[in-house]
Amino acid sequence: MVRCVHSTAFIVNAVSISCRRASKKPLPTREEVRAALEARLQDMQKNGPVPDVLTFAGNGEPTAHPHFPEIIEDTLALRDKYFPKAKVSVLSNSTFIHRPAVFEALNKVDNNILKLDTADEAYIRELDRPAGHYSVRGIIGGMKAFKGNCIIQTMFLKGGFRDKDMDNTSDKYVLPWLEAVKEISPRQVMIYTIDRETPDHDLQKATHEELDRIAALVREAGMAVSVSY
Repeated sequence: MVRCVHSTAFIVNAVSISCRRASKKPLPTREEVRAALEARLQDMQKNGPVPDVLTFAGNGEPTAHPHFPEIIEDTLALRDKYFPKAKVSVLSNSTFIHRPAVFEALNKVDNNILKLDTADEAYIRELDRPAGHYSVRGIIGGMKAFKGNCIIQTMFLKGGFRDKDMDNTSDKYVLPWLEAVKEISPRQVMIYTIDRETPDHDLQKATHEELDRIAALVREAGMAVSVSY
């Protein structure tokens, strides 16, 4: 999904490029994405508002689209044509950053936002349930390859899932995660918590105090951090 964002209040779903394994709906082609995005940008150029950010996000993983690199090329060209001051962001779960073409495409956008909720692989397999081969150390290694040209995004939460404790706000999870983030050395860290209903009602938001404590550790490590409550 490409979102055209004006400040923090205006979000328009311009076109979906999500890739969901369970969905039988065919993915839009590269040309369909380009045409839909250009039509929306033309409308915004004529009628407003002016977008600050064009963001790839959605119900699936944007980088899983088979033509994601080409779509990014088209998006950057359209951005430069219609709103050269706008940023291009991608929210990714990081599972395809090992692919050279995906890596190169993410390296070109303004905000390469990569998800890393913990350095504990068992935790990720229990809560996120990644499909196929998954290695958290491999993901961290791929993030390091960006040499700082990335933003790490992490969700902290509490409560349980399938009768297991999913609280990743304790030092058991936070300190290894912090060491991994230091390895990656991103230009920024974004931490947040649950902001919508989850499939398991036992999962809970992390408190302001818990998020602030974690943010303070990131700052002490010399990295910029933003917090969303």
